[in-house]
Amino acid sequence: MTARLIVHVQPRARRSEVAGRHGDAIKVRLAAPPVDGAANDELVRFLAEALGVPRRAVHLTAGLTSRRKTVEIEGLSGEAAAALLG
Repeated sequence: MTARLIVHVQPRARRSEVAGRHGDAIKVRLAAPPVDGAANDELVRFLAEALGVPRRAVHLTAGLTSRRKTVEIEGLSGEAAAALLG
């Protein structure tokens, strides 16, 4: 079972948090800057912690250099992941 989420990222926020919806995506504010993959690393860390899964279960599959990213989470359904992120 793998959840696939569309995430809209806002880097350089005060803290990392889920900020609601952005169209069909989940908006996530990240404390990291979009430099040298720091925002991507922070997104993986944040989602793993928020969803209660290990970091190795979270994969960025599209949008590595974009604000709009596709993330796959192993071990959760899409509905469960969306419910946990609120």
